[in-house]
Amino acid sequence: MNNRYLTPLTILSLVWLNACTPTRVGDQVALNSPTSWQHAAHAKTAQTTEAVDLKIWWQGFNDPLLNELIDKALAANHDLKIATARVREANAMVTVAEAALYPSLDFSVSGGQEKRIDRIVGVPSGQGIKLITPTADAVSGGLAARWEIDLFGGRHLEAEAAAAQAEGTKEGLHAAQVGLLAQVATNYLELRGVQQRTDILQKNIALQRERLRTLQVFLKAGLANEADMARQQTLLQRTEATLPELTNAEQNLIHRLGVLLGEPPESLEKRLAVASPLPKQMPTMPKLLPADLLAQRPDLRLAQTEVSAAAASLGSARADLYPKLVLSASGGVGALAVGGFPSLAESVYALGSGLSAPIFNAGRIRAHIAAADARLDQVAANYELTFLLALEDVENAFVAHRSATDSFGQLTEAEASAEKAYRLVDALYQRGAGDYLAVLDAQRSKLAVSDERAKAETAVSVAMVSLYRAFGGGWTSASSDRVVSIKPRYGNQRLTRSHGKHLEKR
Repeated sequence: MNNRYLTPLTILSLVWLNACTPTRVGDQVALNSPTSWQHAAHAKTAQTTEAVDLKIWWQGFNDPLLNELIDKALAANHDLKIATARVREANAMVTVAEAALYPSLDFSVSGGQEKRIDRIVGVPSGQGIKLITPTADAVSGGLAARWEIDLFGGRHLEAEAAAAQAEGTKEGLHAAQVGLLAQVATNYLELRGVQQRTDILQKNIALQRERLRTLQVFLKAGLANEADMARQQTLLQRTEATLPELTNAEQNLIHRLGVLLGEPPESLEKRLAVASPLPKQMPTMPKLLPADLLAQRPDLRLAQTEVSAAAASLGSARADLYPKLVLSASGGVGALAVGGFPSLAESVYALGSGLSAPIFNAGRIRAHIAAADARLDQVAANYELTFLLALEDVENAFVAHRSATDSFGQLTEAEASAEKAYRLVDALYQRGAGDYLAVLDAQRSKLAVSDERAKAETAVSVAMVSLYRAFGGGWTSASSDRVVSIKPRYGNQRLTRSHGKHLEKR
């Protein structure tokens, strides 16, 4: 193509390149959010908690060993390592996609011997001039450049889709971290609860053995019968049968913590087998609003990146309907040496452009667009569903925490009453006005209530962990560049999360 036509065409292409992409598709999804939580005690006075509180929520238990275990898990957990590698992979694919926006420049060189039938040379000989086809040494090299002008934004949208997918892998890493922290804390708290219950059970077993010995003495004195002995023996054996179950649960929890910390299952057995009480201090109740979940929960952020990627992919598919313009340039030098003749060298160059547009493809492009559009509908619906599930998750966590707290309070009072009853019966026995078996029974009743109270106390701590997990605690969203706009509508809130620029309605 003549240069006088090439330059204006190039300028026109660049103008198109910088213009608003006509195939861009909007990625806005409207979500209806309640203004407060139904089952939270602070629902009417909720205010957003500082991000740093959510990031290090487990420190609210004030347990140095728990803090140490979580630090080790963050450094060595294999799920986090896998998620981190996925982030690196996705970032590399962004570079691959963005590279298509720029010209490519290739260098090539070739050489060798060739013998062509159309190349005949006459050489002197004894019989005159002899015609031969000589072997020639040929070498050539040069540069070739190619640039597909992104007239309708298809390449840019492909790069945007790759960037959104890379952002999604980061949210996947955040989700893995949130889940890891909750698992470590939950298993640790359950372990301490099991150990506390084991201690209570061992006291109960010792007490029932004492009662059995007492009945044996009474039997010899004629103050008890064989039926009393049999009933006590049965109760003792049933109580002792519970001990292996708690021991098994303790070992399983220790092994799970070892794996979460990226170590062999038995690596923590010696250290964690030493019983320790549940933390007495609790983290502050999180006070996020439902709208805050969009910025804090990684699964919601991941669902939004899927919408952005699908919208960009749909725009890229639509761009295939439009013409494509390619600019090319090449230049190089070649040399040819035949027999003993001097080498012949020449330089060549070429400038060109090409325009292609689809005419007939048996509906392939339209089908691709329809598939991309269906994909966008899928991820948009998934985003809405994920938000509803997140609301359900938080509400369930609030209900579980309130239920566990109420049970713990009632069982604490019951334990105090059982303790009082035991002391009264023991005082009567000390004054000679009571039965020793009644003292043992009162103490056994108190231990049974203590076991229930220990289970409820563990449930309260685990419920608090579940609440922070439901809110996406364990990382900070301070660096997020997404925008969350909230507009009142019919007493609720209409949430719109925007990504990209020059968004158009679908």
